[in-house]
Amino acid sequence: MSFQHKELSQGRWKSFSFFEQMANIGSEVERAINWKNKKDLEYSRMAFERALELIDLTIADEKNRNRLREITRVREALADYFVCGNNYSSSDKSWKDYFYSFALASKLNI
Repeated sequence: MSFQHKELSQGRWKSFSFFEQMANIGSEVERAINWKNKKDLEYSRMAFERALELIDLTIADEKNRNRLREITRVREALADYFVCGNNYSSSDKSWKDYFYSFALASKLNI
């Protein structure tokens, strides 16, 4: 597998707290949304793929075992939103709101 986040995939990602991991995923999701709204679907797709990569690294992180249900559901819902027709009726705002709480918790070192 070829990683876009090479340094993170080599173990650095595991040094981040769960909140930091989710906040970083949120940054990629927000990039994907912003590019989608600018009608640049290629950049949007690339940001979405980076978000999926970070989600997969988060799933693989042993400290997140008790959170696998949430993380895998987020992965599923994001794929639905960006690729599969948005059957869950997500919105740009709902994704930004969801990830904002992780960014805030990360800044507060919770």
